[in-house]
Amino acid sequence: MNPHIKHFKLQPLVEPNFVVTSFATYEQDGIKKSWEVVQAHDSVAILIYHKEKRAFILVKQFRPAVYLNNQDGMTIELCAGIVDKALSLEEIAREEIEEECGFAVPIEALERITSFHTSVGFAGSKQILYFAEVDESMKVGEGGGVDHEDIEVVCLPVKDAKAFIYDESIAKTPGLMFAFMWWFERH
Repeated sequence: MNPHIKHFKLQPLVEPNFVVTSFATYEQDGIKKSWEVVQAHDSVAILIYHKEKRAFILVKQFRPAVYLNNQDGMTIELCAGIVDKALSLEEIAREEIEEECGFAVPIEALERITSFHTSVGFAGSKQILYFAEVDESMKVGEGGGVDHEDIEVVCLPVKDAKAFIYDESIAKTPGLMFAFMWWFERH
């Protein structure tokens, strides 16, 4: 149980800001079907490697949906953000790195890895995955997010990343695990 969380309750969405729930009806091979879906924003995620520390820079934060599952709600994730403004994907990724992790990364230093769909059972939004290398000269702040995001910056040594992938006691995303596997395939 997460001692920092109090008065947690669920209620129906009235005027959603980021997701819209819908009831989809369709016909597949002549059979009428239906499914509950969530329309959500696409997102960007960035695997950040700190060259001097030989470590990945990750973020730890509270996720209400994870709290429903494990009564802790804390996850360790890649730096990421939703695509909800009129900027290029790279500009959004650059902004998220600075806001969440405190590093200024030039857009041209971002390497696109791939894209994939997340939460395909109910949402199916697309996530675009990038890679960035940082060093202490690029540090411009402490990170932590904006607008009361309450993000903790985590420095995970590369030597510990494989064990981290398989540690089921840590809530993490498949995108993070994929990004680590991509890294290890290259190095």
